[in-house]
Amino acid sequence: MKKTKIICTMGPNTNDRELIKSLALVGMDVARFNFSHGDHEEQAGRFALVKSVREELNIPIATLLDTKGPEIRTGDLKDDKKVTLKENQKFTLTTRDVLGDETIGRITYTGLPQDVSKGNTILIDDGLIELRVNNVIDGTDIECTVVNGGELGSRKGVNVPNVSIRLPGITDKDKDDILFGIEQGFDFIAASFVRNAACIQEIKELLWSHNADIPVIAKIENAEGIKNLDEIIRVADGIMVARGDMGVEIPVVTLVLKCLLSRFLISRRKLSKNVMQHIRQLSQLHRCLIQ
Repeated sequence: MKKTKIICTMGPNTNDRELIKSLALVGMDVARFNFSHGDHEEQAGRFALVKSVREELNIPIATLLDTKGPEIRTGDLKDDKKVTLKENQKFTLTTRDVLGDETIGRITYTGLPQDVSKGNTILIDDGLIELRVNNVIDGTDIECTVVNGGELGSRKGVNVPNVSIRLPGITDKDKDDILFGIEQGFDFIAASFVRNAACIQEIKELLWSHNADIPVIAKIENAEGIKNLDEIIRVADGIMVARGDMGVEIPVVTLVLKCLLSRFLISRRKLSKNVMQHIRQLSQLHRCLIQ
């Protein structure tokens, strides 16, 4: 039996039974369902196709539910038009319900003003825009200076490196998706944006409360997750390295990946944990590991 497994993502492009069958025949071991996109009806249809192929070929294809996870985003802009933020200008992030412009923008996480302090860095849109925190006003507004400017659009991702964020381990959407996954009979759950062991414990408690014994894979995607890696490894059933968001918060991501992989492999030998990696990392990891 091969030890290295291949995970394939099921999406709109795989809504074809013959295509899924061909993937299974050439080595797909796990079918991944990304719950950041699509509704339960769509996912149920794809899940049924995978089950059908699995039964026909008598091949043990596992199914993995990948949660959207807790995240922070900016709000909508006036008239949904992009605005330009210029270096050294002032810009305010707020939890108030406002339409953004070139001076202010709403954030979806109401606890962020309590989590950040003067001097912290806030990154928007995969790090294209960088802000430095100057002050927090009335528990709702974060006054910032633009360090790196650029075009800001609506509903962009927000990262806060080296700051302990008190987002819940799982969102209401994640809970609904996990309960759906229990009903459907998914084999694994991949928890996105895991920051500490409590995130995994929260998911496991939900599973236990519904008598579901489904292994939980922790996706390491940010600096806080790396900081708390050892405690996460102890409670998770496996680890997945997700380089995309990690690269936003950690500039020297190649070195970090090399260190993470070494730690994962050591822990795996001791604790029998699974280690997963996104395919786009493989060439980069190969280069750094042979140096």
